[in-house]
Amino acid sequence: MSAEATNPEARPEARPELRRRGRTRLDLRRLGRAALLGPTSRDRLPDAIGHVAEAHRAHHPDADLSLLRRAYVLAESSHRGQTRKSGEPYITHPLAVTLILAELGAETTTLTASLLHDTVEDTEVTLDQVRAEFGDEVCFIVDGVTKVEKIDYGAAAEPETFRKMLVATGNDVRVMSIKLADRLHNMRTLGVMRPEKQERIAKVTRDVLIPLAERLGVQALKTELEDLVFAILHPEEYEHTRALIAAHAGERDPLPAIADSVRGVLREAGIAAEVVVRPRHFVSVHRIARGRGELRGSDFGRILVLVGEKADCYAVLGELHTCFTPVVSEFKDFVAAPKFNLYQSLHTAVATPEGHVAEVIVRTRQMHRVAEAGVVALGNPYATAPAAESPADCDEERADPTRPGWLSRLLDWQQSAPDPDTFWSVLRAELAQDREITVFREDGRASGTLSLPAGASCIDAAYAQYGEAAHGCIGARVNGRLTSLASPLSDGDTVQLLIAQDASSGPAADWLEHAKTPAARIAISSWLQAHPDTAKPAATPARAPLSVVGARGGGGNAVADLPDATVRLAGCCTPVPPDAVAGFVVRGGAVTVHRIHCAAVAQMRALGRTSVAVHWRATADCRVTLLAESFGRPHLLADLTEAIAREGVEVVSATVEPPVEQRVRHTYTLQLPDATGLPSLMRAMRDVPGVYDVRRA
Repeated sequence: MSAEATNPEARPEARPELRRRGRTRLDLRRLGRAALLGPTSRDRLPDAIGHVAEAHRAHHPDADLSLLRRAYVLAESSHRGQTRKSGEPYITHPLAVTLILAELGAETTTLTASLLHDTVEDTEVTLDQVRAEFGDEVCFIVDGVTKVEKIDYGAAAEPETFRKMLVATGNDVRVMSIKLADRLHNMRTLGVMRPEKQERIAKVTRDVLIPLAERLGVQALKTELEDLVFAILHPEEYEHTRALIAAHAGERDPLPAIADSVRGVLREAGIAAEVVVRPRHFVSVHRIARGRGELRGSDFGRILVLVGEKADCYAVLGELHTCFTPVVSEFKDFVAAPKFNLYQSLHTAVATPEGHVAEVIVRTRQMHRVAEAGVVALGNPYATAPAAESPADCDEERADPTRPGWLSRLLDWQQSAPDPDTFWSVLRAELAQDREITVFREDGRASGTLSLPAGASCIDAAYAQYGEAAHGCIGARVNGRLTSLASPLSDGDTVQLLIAQDASSGPAADWLEHAKTPAARIAISSWLQAHPDTAKPAATPARAPLSVVGARGGGGNAVADLPDATVRLAGCCTPVPPDAVAGFVVRGGAVTVHRIHCAAVAQMRALGRTSVAVHWRATADCRVTLLAESFGRPHLLADLTEAIAREGVEVVSATVEPPVEQRVRHTYTLQLPDATGLPSLMRAMRDVPGVYDVRRA
């Protein structure tokens, strides 16, 4: 039983005036049962095509129903004599699947393919006949669904089944729409199967199909699938939740009164809106009960406000927050920042003077349609494509212009999955991600965006952008700052990835700890398996840095207001004129000079070091320490020192650290004839091939 049916009078979909406006009717199970059984006896075939046509016309008044009738005739005649395990005529199954999609607002092509989705697999009808009778689009979708259904649903075959389903979905998302409706009807009639088979199918539905329904935005299917799975896998908790809902039905519900108050507020503000109470489904009530313990009367539903325009959403929000007490922590704006599954709404919660707290969802009618039906509401993604792009045969692959970014990622990495078990485990991990981030990439030649799951690191961005070439990634700049590859990314970050020039370089074993995306994990694992000697490098004694020139300088042209004191420029921040500086007396009576914003200044003050005023001499020369980071290559040190010499700068000392992951760090202490030449010197050093960063120590 669907929780949406617990209070049919409160549902907007039960009101005729809303149906006339094209609102989606969501009590799919009740309507499906009525359509299939109707007033006829069970031994007679019900004429459910009439219900399908009525539901279809509610969303598409000008739809050509002749195509549906022809598809129904072919499906009924082809399946005649076949029965389901429940004993019902087999034609009831494609009819029920089609009715589900019609209620969601699917276009005619999808409904036609849905009626025929089992004919090629289970009858004598061929794809050529489907193409000749109904066209290339219907043929393409039927073939996609058929390829999914051809695989046995045994326990060992499940990973390969869903791999094929994933590929078929990538070619046309309408294939997945039909598959989800197909699974929903099968779950409704699962009671005729053995308990162990019910549990296995329910687990697969929970792990893969429900997350896919969420990703595709088909909330109407997702919520009922969740309830059906909940009843099978957690029967005791399901019964407890059903008892809570039944007990609440006999109590006074505060939500209708709150909805009346909201209507009055919006009416006075001159905002045209529909305000309805939507009961929560079973799983939603269970989650709230588990999180809060004792349920309040307003926890069994939410208030839905439907308006005409996007601007009205914010007008409604303003009135609600003005006339009621808002619960600030509950506010979420999915209108300005839609979810990755196209979902758009404003979420808030308000408290009434009586102490009731009600959750409120505000959206336009179009947003509501997309929120409930997801990709089904998008219609035919190829409707505006040139005729030349229509598939010539059913085996042709094509790119869906409405394909979400997450689906493109799944299609990319599934080709690289080494075995079904790996595919299955990473598929479940990927689908468990419920949020996406968008980062901006910049590689010096091109720019664009990358869509990644929340929590992704620079490693994930590297493999998303460069594929296997990311094996040579040695670092990244995030928002202009050099950072490690393990650094997590946030929504809106700008990422510049640094790739080594050595083609033989590869990823480190610890990259797997920081990689979140399947593409990155599979690529890294494959490389490490192919190069076992590099996975765990032998421990080697630390190599001392190479010091080219000795001698560190003293205070340069800094002067301390302390007679006869030795002045030293701090190596941690290397101050140069005209930096603002501070001096501190250290052991031996020497004065160490730091830039005023150096972290050591706060430490010196905390330790009680004596502060000494410091100023710069009138002379223009200065001493500075620079750090240069580069890719390892021959003659790099010679090229850098030559660039420094061309600027007329003296090298006081130079230290080169051993390479780490193809990266080399150089430390130079330099004597400049004029402090104003420092920016020019740093630019000259950055222009040396292989150098990607130069900064003051």
